Amino acid sequence: MKKPLKSGPGYLLQGLRLLNHPKIRWFVLGPILINLVLFILLTWIAIEQFAGLLNWLMDKIPSWLDFIAWLFWVLFGGFLLLVYGYSFAIIGNILASPFYGPLAERTEQVITEKKISNPMTKKEILALAGRSVTRELIKLGYFLPRIIGILVLTLILSFIPVINLLAPAIAFLWGAWSLALQYIDYPADNNQTGFSELRKQLREHRLISISFGGSVLIATTIPVLNLFTMPASVIGATAFWIERMPPKSSET
Repeated sequence: MKKPLKSGPGYLLQGLRLLNHPKIRWFVLGPILINLVLFILLTWIAIEQFAGLLNWLMDKIPSWLDFIAWLFWVLFGGFLLLVYGYSFAIIGNILASPFYGPLAERTEQVITEKKISNPMTKKEILALAGRSVTRELIKLGYFLPRIIGILVLTLILSFIPVINLLAPAIAFLWGAWSLALQYIDYPADNNQTGFSELRKQLREHRLISISFGGSVLIATTIPVLNLFTMPASVIGATAFWIERMPPKSSET
């Protein structure tokens, strides 16, 4: 009997469960150490900026509106958490990208229960890692102009009453979509699927892709959990690829 397909968050949970798998955990150690250093640095910067910006915002609010100050805290704090989580993911992925191609490769072998008769040599692992870095630069070329566009749009909307409530939602949906692309690209690359072809495929699975990417984005905003979220996302994305992408879609 065919197993039911997982939900978007279900793939991330599967990734978290497999982090300590004997055949996977050594591929996870490097990204976690990188994320630890990044977490300390970005959290310190975020706290400093959050305090300064909130003080500036509260100074702009008339005293008679103090009773709704908590609403600004919630909206502004939620928006900054999204920015923090998304920034953490982007920078962490760039720094740890050499580990993620081999991690996705090993995860696919574990999930599909393929026998590893000829383990990857150091030369093959380095080649795969180098290809992951190159692929990361391709993704940056796609993401950066769109990130700037979304940032400008949300800033403009933030000055329009009522409509400004849409700004965090737009930022969240973009973040969810881009993180789905980011992580599912690792197993896609290992299966010789180009980035443009991957985008086309994921548009056909838009809702489940955004569901997966959204769960990753939320997890990256949670301190400590975000240390493990990125390698877990690579593992979960590999499971997503295996279950959701038909073999015929793996084209050069």
